[in-house]
Amino acid sequence: MILLMAMTVIQKPANAEGALDINADAAILIEASTGKILYEKNSESALGIASMTKMMTEYLLLEAIKEGKVSFEDEYSVSEAVYKVSQDTSLSNVPLRADGTYTVKELYEAMAIYSANGATMAIAETIAGTEAEFVKMMNKKAEELGLENYKFVNSSGLNNKDLKGMHPEGTGPQDENVMSAKDTAKLAYHLIHDFPEVLETSSIEKLKFREGTDDVTNMENWNWMLPGLVYGYEGMDGLKTGTTDFAGFCFTGTAERNGERYITVVMNAKDDNNKGSYEARFNQTKEMLDYAFNNYSVEEIYPKGYEIKGNKTLPVIKGKEKEVSIKSAAPLKRVVKDGEKKFKPKFELNKDKFTKDKELTAPIKKGETVGYLSVDLKDELGYITGNGQAKVDVVTTQKVEKANWFVLSMRAVGGFFGDLWDGITSTVKGWF
Repeated sequence: MILLMAMTVIQKPANAEGALDINADAAILIEASTGKILYEKNSESALGIASMTKMMTEYLLLEAIKEGKVSFEDEYSVSEAVYKVSQDTSLSNVPLRADGTYTVKELYEAMAIYSANGATMAIAETIAGTEAEFVKMMNKKAEELGLENYKFVNSSGLNNKDLKGMHPEGTGPQDENVMSAKDTAKLAYHLIHDFPEVLETSSIEKLKFREGTDDVTNMENWNWMLPGLVYGYEGMDGLKTGTTDFAGFCFTGTAERNGERYITVVMNAKDDNNKGSYEARFNQTKEMLDYAFNNYSVEEIYPKGYEIKGNKTLPVIKGKEKEVSIKSAAPLKRVVKDGEKKFKPKFELNKDKFTKDKELTAPIKKGETVGYLSVDLKDELGYITGNGQAKVDVVTTQKVEKANWFVLSMRAVGGFFGDLWDGITSTVKGWF
């Protein structure tokens, strides 16, 4: 884990035209299927994330459920720490009874929809036994996902001082969760890709917690950009807001239209008067999403089975055949800006598969990856995870078995006499 606590704002251009100028301490816009970065501003500085922290808690919960370690039907008995935090009405919460039991599903919905902090701590205890152990899991998972500039100190995103003196062991009483905008987008990218079902919950506009009981709580999603809420936006279905004095007004948003999805992050968003507000974070998000939907599309540049001109076959040594045909294993898709339509295919070899003379050695399996197809185009801002889907595998279309010793011997003899004959004809040029 590398933690960069640089708090200054460093402006980075959106693109050559500088089409966006988001008023926030940090921001980023990516296309969700490829991870292509379309805009970024100060995206690598670790800043306060507030309740956007809960995306990591969601990830670890959904992972634990997938692995069978936890189920939505499991029941949780309330600890003293969770009880005290859940009763604080100055924080986003659903009240939990000291002697109550709650299903993991109830707690998850309260966390994902209403950003309930006590419920989030309850999930952490359900998974790891204690919140302190859960924090270790959060930081470990961040490293596994390739995050670089982050530090998790609790499961909810509150300042540790709000945890009533019961902050996780090993963290300070005033500690805050921090992450860069790029890492926040990367976490959202993995959450959506690995557990797309999260959007089924994050898109719920209103829900009653403990309906039919004395503890019923009307939960309205803090993501006011959901279509039926105050700042409704077409296609919006996630993902997580966050607000504290330290972090300001933050939001990780995602919207899908006509099969195309984009992810945005704004941190400490501000209005035209440079004041932070609920409206500011949604307005800045809208500006990025409008820019993406109006200027970009995901297009298939080359289809599955594409044969690269000049590289339809590759030479093979020690095989029954002397060459093998190759093609792309999947369609190559790219995020294309309007007017950007001309592309040149680029083929690179998987160097581990070839001899120094750029030959494959038999035996070769059908479908073996021998290289990669991409387009010869500079990506100024790159991808949220490595090269994203900027390239696809190029594979062999049939197997090539290794030739037996007799065939190899005859080829060697033939090669010897062929070389000898070539030597004679080149020396005695005047005879022919």
